[in-house]
Order: sequence, then C-alpha cells, then structure tokens
Amino acid sequence: MRPTRSSTRLGGGSAVEGVALERIARDIGTPCFVYSRAAIERAWCEYDRTLSGIPHEICYSVKANSNLAVIDVLGRLGAGFDIVSGGELERVLAAQVPARRIVFSGVGKRDAEMAAALEAGVGCFNVESAQELDRLAFLAKMAGKRAPVSLRVNPDIDARTHPYITTGLHENKFGIPVGGARGLYARAAASPSLEVRGIDCHIGSQLASLDPFLEALDRLLALVDSLAGDGIPLAHLNLGGGLGIRYRDESPPPPAALAAAIAERLSGRGIVLMLEPGRSIVGNAGMLLTRVEYLKRNGEKRFAVVDAAMNDLIRPALYDAWHDIVPVTPREGDSEPYEIVGPVCESGDFLGRERRLVLEPGDLLTVRSAGAYAFVMSSNYNTRPRAAEVMVDCDRYHVVRKRERVRDLFADESVLPPDSTSS
Repeated sequence: MRPTRSSTRLGGGSAVEGVALERIARDIGTPCFVYSRAAIERAWCEYDRTLSGIPHEICYSVKANSNLAVIDVLGRLGAGFDIVSGGELERVLAAQVPARRIVFSGVGKRDAEMAAALEAGVGCFNVESAQELDRLAFLAKMAGKRAPVSLRVNPDIDARTHPYITTGLHENKFGIPVGGARGLYARAAASPSLEVRGIDCHIGSQLASLDPFLEALDRLLALVDSLAGDGIPLAHLNLGGGLGIRYRDESPPPPAALAAAIAERLSGRGIVLMLEPGRSIVGNAGMLLTRVEYLKRNGEKRFAVVDAAMNDLIRPALYDAWHDIVPVTPREGDSEPYEIVGPVCESGDFLGRERRLVLEPGDLLTVRSAGAYAFVMSSNYNTRPRAAEVMVDCDRYHVVRKRERVRDLFADESVLPPDSTSS
C-alpha cells in the first residue's frame, strides 16, 4: 500500500504537497481544480484502518468526483465503487477496476444500463423498487444470468441535513419503505434469476451527527433478523455514505467514531459491513484555483470578479453553501468585505459573500473544500469551457483532465440545411 503524506484537509497556503499553486496556475491557467493524491489516500485509508476489526468493504461513491485519476488512486488501494449510472460504470471499468468491486445504486436504472452491468458482472445491484426488481429479474433471465441484489430500504430517518441532499425520509424518492421490504425480499428470494446478497440504506449527505446513522442501522438490523427468521440470510449490510466534512465551522464525527459505534452493533453477527463514502474521501482533498479579473464597487457593495463562476462551482448558488476563499499570496493592508463573483450573466453567480480580503486584480485565490460535488456538477452555461483538473503527487503534478476548448462545445451541433424554410 502506498503511504500517505499529508493532512486530509487542504489549507489555503501557497502549495499542495510539494507543488506551488502559482506554478500550476501559470502552467495550466485558471480556473483549475487541484487535488492531492496523498489526501485522498489518507481519507480512504482512515476508513479502512478504523474498520479493520470487522469484515468490511469501503465503496467510494463515484458521483462525488468521477475523474479517472481519482478512481484509479482509490482502485489501487483496493476500494470498491458505488455507481449510479451506466456512464459511471464505464468510467470505473475504464480505470481497470474489476467489476465485482462495483455496487450499482440509483433510483432510475434503464434497461441498457442494467444489461451492461449484468454483462460486466458487477458485485451487486441496489434495487430501489418492486418494478425495478421485476425488470432486473427479466433482464437477467434473458441474459442467462443470476443478478446479485440487495434492496435499498428507506428507513424514514431525518438526516438533519440540507433538504436537497436528504434521501432517507418517506417523502424522498429513494428506496423501499421498511414496511414493504420483507415481502419484496421473499419475491426476490423466490426468483431463479436473482441472488439475494444483502440490504442497503443511504439517508443523506453531509451528516454532522452519528445519531441518524445509528437509528437507520437499528431499523435495518431489525429487518435483517426478521428476514433470517423467514429463511433469507443476508451476507452484507450496506449503510451507505454521507459522513460530513468541515467547510467552515462544522464538527462532523470522524470515521473512527462511526466505525466504533457500528462495530458494537454488528459484533457477533458475521455480516459484512459496506460503506459508500464520497464527500468525506475527496471533499477536503481538492480546491478550485481562480484569479481576480476586476475589482468594482456598486454603492456600498464591493465585488471581486474572478474567472471562475457558478458553472464551475454551483454549490454556493444551489445550496447556499459556504467555501473558504483564501489568497495564495496574502497581501498586507486593511481588509474589505467583497462579494466573490464570476462572469456568468446571473445575479446568483457567486462563490462567496462578504469575505474580508485584501485584493488586487491578478491575485490568485483558492476556493477550498472543492474536491466533491464541484467539477462533477459543472456545466457549459454561457458557452464556458469546463475547467482543467490537476492531481498533485508529491513534488509533481499531472493534468488529469484538459481544459475544454470552445470549439469542442458545439462540435456535435449543426445548423439547418440551406434550403430549409420557416413554415
């Protein structure tokens, strides 16, 4: 196993590991996402180490950051992978990860996606509805295979997080109600095209307390015991992901605390624990580099217009999320409150509000904690090419995604034929 060398949380200093941020900005340009290999490895290994006393699998949630280099780094450590689409399946396979280490989640799997996953031989399907179960059984029968399944149970637990990222309440679209799960397990166990493997649950993201995890676990264990009485033993219990990170002043529990609480409840059961962390693996292992283009003042408001925008990092506009914003090279002088805004034609295009900074045009800024749900949620709004991505490895860096070019954005578009007329 490759040793790790740095803290999981990246600071706002002038370098990541042994590489100067000014060098990356000069060579690659801005905006640019920068990830630390060491920080990613450290975060995953913390989960693996703290769970060493019980049978477990740590399946990284690909939706948090799906760059092939991130998948490759974690794959080399022995990670499993939680995917939610056929596209993510192709990504993980392209990184040379064995399909048996893939868990296929997602509430709306299409026939073609499930067929591709069956052909690849994924380790398990996390099934979210009775209709999906029946469809998967049919596809497996047509392919002459048995599909390994677990059912994603909705435990109706309030994760006490942002409403957009809570997934375990009865009004959410995810999972099967606890009350209906037992009968559906019986149907799955009776199908010759399905192989019941386990039980799955995921209640939300950016959780700041262990209580929701443990409430969900207790409800799942009660169902596990009932199923065992029905003659349906389960090999694994998947508690999902969702452990939060520190963006500002949050104090989420560390993986060790979660592991200790879970291990106590699973002691003596002989069941494999599966977790699907994403944000807590990569969130604080990445940052967004951006450069100040203009400083302007409208009345009492001061604006720092930077070259990154809401199309690069939508979390502040979408969730009102807070990211620390720090100059790479701090200036002396009296700070002033700035709105850190981008060039996109939306008043919602901001990265930070009321940040007290000392700035001049041309200054390089780091937007911290941008390793998760950042590039993966970026877009080409205003025909803006998506940013480059860089992975720092000790005293070297690698461009793991080139910056898009404008001409590539409309390469697959076409105008109408010359002889077409309006009706």
